[in-house]
Amino acid sequence: MPFWGLQKQLGIDVDTFLLRQSMPQPQGQAAVCHAFEREWVECGHGLGQTRARRECQLEYEDFMECMKRTKLTQRLRTILEQRDRMIKQGKYTPPEHHMGKEEPRP
Repeated sequence: MPFWGLQKQLGIDVDTFLLRQSMPQPQGQAAVCHAFEREWVECGHGLGQTRARRECQLEYEDFMECMKRTKLTQRLRTILEQRDRMIKQGKYTPPEHHMGKEEPRP
């Protein structure tokens, strides 16, 4: 416990980004990545920062993937690049509704 609570006096909270999924949610339901964050916190509890980074790396990577979706976006980017390559080579023609040419609606 710090002797002087500077964050509280200034009205800022720098630590909330660490545990944003554990905070109370508006509808009272658990946040999407709450389970991953909980696993990461439980794994690193009491280990210390240096040791927790080494031993809980898988849990932290799962939590960050759930939060930021970096692997998912990279995979989607690769799929779209492959699709564009196949269109240029003439091996794939997308359906008309993907090209903006759809039947008029009543």
